[in-house]
Amino acid sequence: PTRPSELSLSLDEVEEMSEEERWAQEALWETLSVAENRAELDAEIRTLETLLQQAREIIEQGDEVKLRHFRDALDRLQETEPGEKILIFTESRDTLDYLERRMRDWGYTVCTIHGGLPLKARIEAEKVFKNEAQVMVATEAAGEGINLQFCHLMINYDIPWNPNRLEQRMGRIHRYGQTREVTIFNLVAADTREGRVLNRLFEKLDEIRAALGSDRVFDVVDELFPGHNLAQLLTDAAANARTLDDILRDIEIHVDQEYLRSIRAILGESLATRYIDYTRIQEMNTRAREQRLIPEYTQAFFQKAWARLGGRIRPRRDMGREGYFIVERVPHPLRTIADTDEFRRRFGLLQRRYPLITFDKDLAMRESQAEFVSFGHPLFEAVLRWAEQELTPSLQRGGTFFDPDGRMDGVILFFEGWISDGLGAIVGKRLFALFVPSDGDSIEVISPAIIWDLAPAEQAADGGFDVETLKTQAVEWLIPHLARYRKELSAERQRQAEIKRKYGLESLRDLILKLDRELIELGARALAGEDVALVIHNKEQQKDSYQQARRELEETLERESRLTLNTPRFISALRVAPLHSPPEKGGADMHPSPEIEAVGMDVTMRYERENGRQPEDVAAENLGYDVRSTGPDGAVRYIEVKARAGVGRIALTQNEWFTAQRLGEDYYLYVVLNAAGDAPALYIVPNPTAHLRPEAHLEVRYIVPAEAIQRASEGTEERL
Repeated sequence: PTRPSELSLSLDEVEEMSEEERWAQEALWETLSVAENRAELDAEIRTLETLLQQAREIIEQGDEVKLRHFRDALDRLQETEPGEKILIFTESRDTLDYLERRMRDWGYTVCTIHGGLPLKARIEAEKVFKNEAQVMVATEAAGEGINLQFCHLMINYDIPWNPNRLEQRMGRIHRYGQTREVTIFNLVAADTREGRVLNRLFEKLDEIRAALGSDRVFDVVDELFPGHNLAQLLTDAAANARTLDDILRDIEIHVDQEYLRSIRAILGESLATRYIDYTRIQEMNTRAREQRLIPEYTQAFFQKAWARLGGRIRPRRDMGREGYFIVERVPHPLRTIADTDEFRRRFGLLQRRYPLITFDKDLAMRESQAEFVSFGHPLFEAVLRWAEQELTPSLQRGGTFFDPDGRMDGVILFFEGWISDGLGAIVGKRLFALFVPSDGDSIEVISPAIIWDLAPAEQAADGGFDVETLKTQAVEWLIPHLARYRKELSAERQRQAEIKRKYGLESLRDLILKLDRELIELGARALAGEDVALVIHNKEQQKDSYQQARRELEETLERESRLTLNTPRFISALRVAPLHSPPEKGGADMHPSPEIEAVGMDVTMRYERENGRQPEDVAAENLGYDVRSTGPDGAVRYIEVKARAGVGRIALTQNEWFTAQRLGEDYYLYVVLNAAGDAPALYIVPNPTAHLRPEAHLEVRYIVPAEAIQRASEGTEERL
């Protein structure tokens, strides 16, 4: 028997269901009848039989109008974009099966994804679509746990009435990371009531897009018609609950400057960011580029772990350049780790072999078939989890490293500090490194990246340090640094809160006021005898939802602003001993004094200011360069500074060398020779890894002779 609750579900409740639940509900509704007696039921059956016969005749004749337009759209895309993948969305499983059969008859290779498939099967279908099939027919389930951004062509065979689901469909391929222009066909039967509404809706969306100058309107469709529930409008049109002219009036907005201002406010950071915070975004992109983990390090970690696992990986020599690999067999321990629902939901399916991978994002962008293996990829994440499970005890016991510069002698303690908010969410984590020298009891906070400049030792060094005591002291020492970190995060949270208040709370307030005005007008129409009870009911529900959303947003903002320090977690301790290489191997002559280094920095900073740039000393952050210098046009120079008392070789750390390779033409090597004399000379080498060939690679240092620097910087020598 049918429960009353199953018949009285609201449209919003149905739209919130999963795809499978929605299909089950629709199947239930298909069994229902509005007939109240036997005669009405007989009439209803005769009507259905007539409709079924008409449908069969249309299919047999092969002249279904919508199908003809669909095939025209397919053929047009094949002509204009030969060989490109096409994603087709539909609402129902029956339509999906029907389209699959017809397209196979037309000669297309087709695969499908729908809500009845488990995640593993959806991931396999994604791979078939990427590597074999021309076309994928999908329902909304096509976006759950898979990546379709290699496709940029879409046809919506039928249109969901909920704008959020339409946004989600387009977001499958029109999102961050898509490198090509996206083309979307929406097939709408314009001679139906709901078709006329949809057709006018798309015309209006295109008008708004042109006025705003942004395709982002298609990511936030429901926000563009404030005060109107688009799904309800389409339902009213299909059910003939309101006149079509009345419904069309609701979406017939005037796209003037006042409307555009209100839309930018309503959308908040969705669209307004490009107008109110563009400079900040540029700064964040620059910082992200500077601090991105260098692929050489992820590759080195992976290959060392892979060797421990006994896996097989070898370079692909046929690709025309280095950086591509083939993974011939994924070891059993990794398959065990990845064979859980939690892992598959989060990272996807781990394959048994990978014919083409790279650890360099730029190389992955050049070769579309290459898998970019880094954080988030199932292969890398499985290796990372294995390392955490198997090697954490060794990590906590610590190890011994040598400092090739011969300066450090002591212990480095690594801690993970983290901050949470009033919602219990982790706001930020930061890795802290504290150096305790062997000749004193002071503690110094240093950059954790220092480990990249140290050479691992084969045997433990003698130290006599009480690590447990040092850990207790270090936690106390870390508290003020964690407090400063919380202050940084709090400032960012406050900035975000102000944006949410301005574009969230204020927008909701405006929407509530607008609904109040509309309810007053509707009340007057009701008093005049007009039947507007359904419209009043819908708008009152909408107002209640806005008021509830405003209360929840206010509470969330308050709790998000309450940041709490948490006890730092100990990660590891490293014993660091000085490594003094004999002069003939390039060691002693490359250990400049702090005084000589200060001269080099002073010369560099003065030179940059004299040439109209603004230099910033960032040496303490160990970013792979010492100075970030910004020109009047916003261009940034990343400068590594080296200084010698006289004329001699220099040593670039591995981190400096890799960073120079990554930053290319934006990276500069400034070498100050004769820094101890009255006339120090500055030599400037742009893009040093392209112009210098090291004479030796010792431990984690690249040794470059002075003559090579002087030749590479010919014409840029500056006497100061």
